[in-house]
Amino acid sequence: MNALGRKIYLEMPAPSEEDNLPAEERIFRSLRETVPDLRGQDLHMSIGALRSLNPLCENADWKITVSLSWNGSGWEVVGAERGKSKIPAVGLAVDLGSTSVIMRMLDLETGECMSEAGVYNHQIRFGEDILTRIFYSRDQPEHLEEIRRATVDTFLELMRMLQRKTGIDPQNALSVVVAGNTAMTHFLLGLDAFSVFASPYAVETLQPGFYRGTDLELPVRGWVYCYPGLANYLGGDIVSGLVAVGLYRSEKISLFFDVGTNGELVVGNSQFLLCGAGAAGPALEGGVVKTGMRAAEGAVEAVRMTPDQEKKTEENGILPGSVFHLKTIGGSSPVGICGSGIVDMISELFLHGWINIQGTLQPEKSGLIQRQKVQETGEEELAVCYYPGLWFYQSDILEFIRTKAAAATMMEYMLDVSGIEIQDVARFYMAGSFGAHVDVESAVNIGMYPDVERGRIVPAGNTSLEGAQKLLLDRSLLQDIRQILGLMSYVQFGAVDDFLTRMRAAEALPHTDAERYPSVMEKLKALSAQKERTT
Repeated sequence: MNALGRKIYLEMPAPSEEDNLPAEERIFRSLRETVPDLRGQDLHMSIGALRSLNPLCENADWKITVSLSWNGSGWEVVGAERGKSKIPAVGLAVDLGSTSVIMRMLDLETGECMSEAGVYNHQIRFGEDILTRIFYSRDQPEHLEEIRRATVDTFLELMRMLQRKTGIDPQNALSVVVAGNTAMTHFLLGLDAFSVFASPYAVETLQPGFYRGTDLELPVRGWVYCYPGLANYLGGDIVSGLVAVGLYRSEKISLFFDVGTNGELVVGNSQFLLCGAGAAGPALEGGVVKTGMRAAEGAVEAVRMTPDQEKKTEENGILPGSVFHLKTIGGSSPVGICGSGIVDMISELFLHGWINIQGTLQPEKSGLIQRQKVQETGEEELAVCYYPGLWFYQSDILEFIRTKAAAATMMEYMLDVSGIEIQDVARFYMAGSFGAHVDVESAVNIGMYPDVERGRIVPAGNTSLEGAQKLLLDRSLLQDIRQILGLMSYVQFGAVDDFLTRMRAAEALPHTDAERYPSVMEKLKALSAQKERTT
């Protein structure tokens, strides 16, 4: 392994009058003699490790295990143990998301993932969305400290969870790699993030690098590395994602899209990386759907419809369960619907003609489509009942269509501006939790994903976490990160003159230009023919 942390067992001669090197230098000499790749290198020692040497070395007969952590420029001894250590060299990989934070403990000698834990970011109590948190902390040092402390507390909770799962105290971590967007990295470091949002977008740092864990109030032995970003809206989580999928190493052109409340997009290969970011919309996390929710217990994550099998009762009319076949997270009764379920829902409503190409509900199609009062406004609008007490409203549909149009337009524009035809893209990497769980066919049906061979659309999962793990286990990727940043050119979607015009064209289902979606047109024809045969 070429990890950012390592443990090395040493057997050293005891000091004598002829050989009276200090303990620190004695350890450095032994390391250089024992480990070939340390020869000729500058070595350092933390003050904590230095203080522990006396009387440890004498009591251990100068047979000790030292822990080393890479600090960005060289190796630093950050701990010492008597004899051969029984505790493996461990490190932590962290995806620092605005909603959820996920941490993995890894064995730095074998590369094994020992355990993983995830929790909601404690910052949420200061605002569900990043912008609210940014304004809360703007020019308010005490508020910024509250958010920084909440971020640290999130890490501490995850560390406790990992300790319970593995029996190993994460405070022994020899290295920590954190991948997060620019705002999240600022909050971890205790920096004002207002410049992420406000012109001229001169943020405090895009190259955070290595920090002592103790300087961040993280109780780990080793150093903490924060992935760098390129711009205010294109942060370390995206650079980490590119490391994860390896797009920058291939001669073939690929597209990387981290689908979330904000959409970050990169298209390119080993020669260039054109990238941009824009607001895709909170609808992707169920944020603007009235019965929407995060992907949690009871959230509808998959939807299928069989409207030709409607069953009616005198009391209640059509039974939703005879039409909508729902899969929930955890298998419990539905309490709401999350992003992947929303994509399925709109796809099914469209394919079966319950909404038209503008996304307008067609009440003549079913008794499940009725006018319902919207609690927030007190006004009535059409909605479809997908489970007793749960309704999917007309405004929900239109809001999500705007979201999918924004995502599709980002991809379309990026390819156009780079002069790349869609058939020339070898892979479409769809990253993030949304990209991992959404049904590809459903996303194509509504025009959110392009209508290409399905094998070219790759649900890439949590690439932010995967990139953090890869770097933790292979420090040579630090050079790759420099390469990635050097290849990147940033496009500001907000400055594109015809972006809104393109987006309006994409607000049809699947698109105003139906010829772009031949497989969807074939599905519509097949379903229409099937209905004619059964009537």
